[in-house]
Amino acid sequence: MDGLIILTALIVICALAFDFINGFHDTANAIATAVSTKALRPRHAILLAAVMNFVGAMTFTGVAKAITKDIVDPFTLENGSIVILAALLAAIFWNLLTWYYGIPSSSSHAIIGSIAGAAIAAAGFNALNYSGFIKIIQALIISPILAFIVGYIVYSIFKVIFKENNLAKTNKGFRVIQIFTAALQAYSHGTNDAQKAMGIITMALISAGQLSTDDVPFWVQLSCALAMGLGTSVGGWKIIKTVGGNIMKIRPVNGVAADLTGAMIIFGATYIHLPVSTTHVISSSIMGVGASHRLKGVKWGTAQRMLITWVITLPISATVAGIFYYILNIFF
Repeated sequence: MDGLIILTALIVICALAFDFINGFHDTANAIATAVSTKALRPRHAILLAAVMNFVGAMTFTGVAKAITKDIVDPFTLENGSIVILAALLAAIFWNLLTWYYGIPSSSSHAIIGSIAGAAIAAAGFNALNYSGFIKIIQALIISPILAFIVGYIVYSIFKVIFKENNLAKTNKGFRVIQIFTAALQAYSHGTNDAQKAMGIITMALISAGQLSTDDVPFWVQLSCALAMGLGTSVGGWKIIKTVGGNIMKIRPVNGVAADLTGAMIIFGATYIHLPVSTTHVISSSIMGVGASHRLKGVKWGTAQRMLITWVITLPISATVAGIFYYILNIFF
C-alpha cells in the first residue's frame, strides 16, 4: 500500500510538471501571432495567455474524462499506476527535447502515444480501448486539416470584405482586434490542453482505488489550471519564433484570421469532449491563412519539418513510454 501511495504521489507531481511544461511549450502557439505582429508586447502577451489559460482550464472537464477512459480502462488496467507514471515521464522527455530545439511538436500526441505505449508494454495490444483510442486519433488527424481549410476560407472572406481599405489603417485596426483574438485563443487552449493532465491524475486516482468514478475532483482541476498558468508565465520563446515568424510573415489581419480559426476548431473539439493538438490546430490555421494570402509566402520547409515531427511523435513517445515502463517495473 505504501508503494502505491508513493507511486500516486509521483504521478500527481509528474502530471503537474507535464502541465507546467505544456504551458510554456504549447501556449506559446496561442500568442505567437500577437507577439510577431507587435499587437502585444511579449510580457503582456504571456501574462494575458497565463490568465486566460487558467480561466479556460477551470471551465470544462469533458476532455479530461475522455483521456481518463477512452485510451485504456483505468478500472481494469494491469499495473495502472506504473503505466501512467511511465507515460508521463515519456511525454515530459519528448516535450523538453522538442522545446529545446524550438520544434512545435504536439503535447497531445506525446501524452496519448505515451499512455498507449506504456499500456501495451504492460498488458499487450488488448489493453487499448480501440473505439475511444481511434476516435481520439481521428480527431488529432482531422483537426489540423480542418484548421487549414477554415483558415483559408476565413482569410479569403477577409480579403473580399477589406479589399478597398487602406492596408496601413486596416493593419492598425486589426492590431487592436488581435489582442482580443489572442485572448480567445489562449482561453480555448486552456479548455482543451489543461484537461489532459486532469485526466491523467484522475486515471491514477482510479488505479490507486481512490476514486470510483471518472469525475474530476475540484482540487485536480484547480491544481492543473494553476500549473498550466504558471508554465505559460515562463514563456516559450523558441516556439513563438517558429510559429510566429518561420511559417510566414504575419500581419495583424493574418493574425486575427488565424487566431479566430484556431479558437473555433479548439472550442469545437472541447465541446464534443475530444482532445486535439493545439499546436497542430494553430500552426495549420496560420498555414491556411498564409496559403490564402500568398501561396509562395508560406515557408513550406518549416511546415514540412513540423509535419515530420507531428508524425513521429506518437510512435516515438509510445516506444519511450514502453522503455520507461520496463525500467519502473524493476523498482516498483
